[in-house]
Amino acid sequence: MIDHLIRQRDYLLDITRALTSQLSLNEVLRMILRSATELLGGRAGLIALSENENAFTVRASYGINSALLHIFTPLLTDIPHEDPDSFVIPELDRKMKIVAQAAGPGFHQVVALPMAIGKELIGVVYIFREPGSQFAPRDAKFLQSFANQAAIAVHNARLYEQVTADKLRLDAILRHSADGIMILAPDLSIESLNLALSRMTGWGVDEAQEAHHDDVIRWSSRTSRLDLGEAVAGGWPLNEKSILYVEGDLRHTSDSSLSVGITYAPLFDGEGQLRNVIANVRDITKFREAEEAKTMFISMVSHELKTPVSVIKGYASTLNREEVEWDRNTLRNGLSVIDEETDKLAELIDTLLDVSRLQLGTFKLHTGPVKLDKLAEKVANKFGPQTSKHSITVAFPKDFPETQGDERRLGQVISNLVSNAIKYSPEGGSIMISGSRMKDALQVSVSDEGIGLTDAQCDLIFDRFYRVDNALTRDTQGVGLGLYIVRSIVEAHGGRVWAEPGREKGSIFTFELPLSGNG
Repeated sequence: MIDHLIRQRDYLLDITRALTSQLSLNEVLRMILRSATELLGGRAGLIALSENENAFTVRASYGINSALLHIFTPLLTDIPHEDPDSFVIPELDRKMKIVAQAAGPGFHQVVALPMAIGKELIGVVYIFREPGSQFAPRDAKFLQSFANQAAIAVHNARLYEQVTADKLRLDAILRHSADGIMILAPDLSIESLNLALSRMTGWGVDEAQEAHHDDVIRWSSRTSRLDLGEAVAGGWPLNEKSILYVEGDLRHTSDSSLSVGITYAPLFDGEGQLRNVIANVRDITKFREAEEAKTMFISMVSHELKTPVSVIKGYASTLNREEVEWDRNTLRNGLSVIDEETDKLAELIDTLLDVSRLQLGTFKLHTGPVKLDKLAEKVANKFGPQTSKHSITVAFPKDFPETQGDERRLGQVISNLVSNAIKYSPEGGSIMISGSRMKDALQVSVSDEGIGLTDAQCDLIFDRFYRVDNALTRDTQGVGLGLYIVRSIVEAHGGRVWAEPGREKGSIFTFELPLSGNG
């Protein structure tokens, strides 16, 4: 009896050591099962774990061929999840007879004990004996100690798996975050940084580890008063709410620069000691470009508004002078100028409203059948009298098919392209509006003999606020929104638009629309 207790103690000590070692869960379960089976003089054993409320799965076996584990399925059904203290498997003897018939000699006696943590059932331990030997209460009590050890092993393993999974998920999030992320030690040495920051700085992920913050974060210029080193020297951080923001141009190892904003957040331990500094590095190039575009837009719109308003104000004030009686021709000419400048103001306001609708997603089309050839003639007739330097011609095949679209908006597209052609061919020349039918689409082109475009400009000219930078455009009115609206309207129709240099000189702008079903 004493020898048996000593062996039991030694087995439990071995299992306890295994629980604190680096053995896998399956290895620990097999060790528990083998020890329990040998000490109880059993033939074989199983450990089944609860995967959910309706299923148990064999996670360890001893003395049973893995190909025969399916025979023991009856023992894994209808296992109660209620209070483990009153654990009883319904009809266990009947189920054991079914197993014994399939498994053969040696599987007639079984004891099944719960593996539980508190009131939570983790699994069940089964030990099988040959006929003629009975399990004594002492055996069940002894086996329960092994079951308790197995429950602890499973509980710890699942906690470890969850922590590991959470860590891997967090590492993946940090590693592949679009923002640069860097974790610093209290001495500002780098513990880790992610791929985004590696691209921003040119430092390799492994290369940067243990490097100093100032070796990796180098400023070409800085708009913030303090950088991290200066802030730390001044006593930063005082507490976890002490957030530091630094903005400027970050220098890459290739000596190029990138506009970034870095937010530094301190992390303290339970004793109030600084443990880490977490740096979040965000590329703010687009924000700066947006601010510059906003400033430029306000400047251009102010200029575009100021010019017609000044003209209208000047003519209205002049015509309103009481001491002068103006002749009819003078009045008519002055009012004509006021009328023209008012139209320019209305057109600019409509353009700004269109851009606002596009940004807000409230831009709507009112579709119906559209004859693009007739629409092109209408636009040519409108612009023809407005220029003496240009000849505007229309060339469409006979019986050019119609398409479905918003006639007013498509007229706006052609008008913007013709207006653009007039504006950027100041020496005059031919402007042609032509159409062609493709297999499943209709194309309309507007060509001119003006200053032309480079290939690079062709890719950018439809962007909002973009204007070709040359001496002519600097002296030409406009806010760089006309072609942006053209592209937006065409794309809203399910089409596309592009620009290309002319064959000899000038430019060609083409938009393509889907051919309607009855075309």
